[in-house]
Amino acid sequence: MPGGPQFADALRRCWDDNDAALPLDLRLAEPAIARIVEALRASVVLDASGHSASLPGGEPVEEGDALVVTTSGTTGEPKGVVLTHGAVEASARATSARIGVDPSRDRWLACLPLAHVGGLSVVTRAMVTGTPVEIQPRFAVEDAKAAARDRGATLVSLVPAALARLGPEGAALFRTIVVGGQQPPAGRPANVVATYGMTETGSGVVYDGVALEGVEVDLRSGEVWLRCPMLLRCYRDGTDPLTPDGWFATGDAGELDEKGRLSIHGRLDDLVISGGENIWPAQVEAVLRRHPSVLDVAVGGRPDTKWGVRLVAYVVVSPAVQGVEPATILADLRELVKEHLAPFAAPRELVVVVRLPRSAIGKVSRAELPTLDGPRALAG
Repeated sequence: MPGGPQFADALRRCWDDNDAALPLDLRLAEPAIARIVEALRASVVLDASGHSASLPGGEPVEEGDALVVTTSGTTGEPKGVVLTHGAVEASARATSARIGVDPSRDRWLACLPLAHVGGLSVVTRAMVTGTPVEIQPRFAVEDAKAAARDRGATLVSLVPAALARLGPEGAALFRTIVVGGQQPPAGRPANVVATYGMTETGSGVVYDGVALEGVEVDLRSGEVWLRCPMLLRCYRDGTDPLTPDGWFATGDAGELDEKGRLSIHGRLDDLVISGGENIWPAQVEAVLRRHPSVLDVAVGGRPDTKWGVRLVAYVVVSPAVQGVEPATILADLRELVKEHLAPFAAPRELVVVVRLPRSAIGKVSRAELPTLDGPRALAG
């Protein structure tokens, strides 16, 4: 069922019947959808025509369960995050309070994939708070602008790639833009709020480094741990990732500054140790994006006999430098990183690519980076 009023109506009916909803991504091939439905043991499928059909092998949810949202985690296999009505409401109330949502004046635009928590949470928080919402089947620049300019949308949730496509003029049409999903862009407009969260937290729980009301943040050996009423009850297979006292290990590395603001370095698994130095790809990527030759970039590691692992920059270059030797581009990028971070954080290899592999919500698929090929250069 594509995004639109019909989706919201179906979700309401599902909840009225004390069922939980599992939104499916229509962009997936049929075998992929079938694999998710089987793995998460859905009982009924509802299609765009409103037709419902029972499925073999379905298993019920527990009383109070509202959503089962897919996440692949680090394994690539579909996992179902079970969120209760209590968690959904806690998320809706806290996020709305932080950005000052007024149902009598504000209107949400939902244009991210509804099979992912970033898009779905816009719909659920609108339903919980009674705030009007316009649901679009996909993000399209002109459709988003029209929603704000012509139909009064004041709030929208985007990923950085969509924000970049919207541009400063389009961004200015909204009162507040909530951005999550990956490292926020540098120099973002004043009306853009950068959030940190994941499927297991029901959407963002830290806004511009500050935890929402009711959210506790702890750092344990550099890993971010969270405790809050928005957390999942369990995974669909029954696995409970919470400690007995309710803490959740995120798998993300971060730090708290002297004012208690949280900054995220990236997934612990993303850390590259080169020449004995710890390097966070997200930090290097943020610097490289400042270079006018870089349209898009991702950073990863490759085995190296000298350094153990060498840092590699996979770059989509602007048309203005497509005829320039990769070695020249690499030298410029290395100098930029040395200036803003440290010499050991400068990439030692450049691979020029046509595009980067990304997930449905715009995150770089880092596992696919080593498979990319193109003109390359190695630092001397």
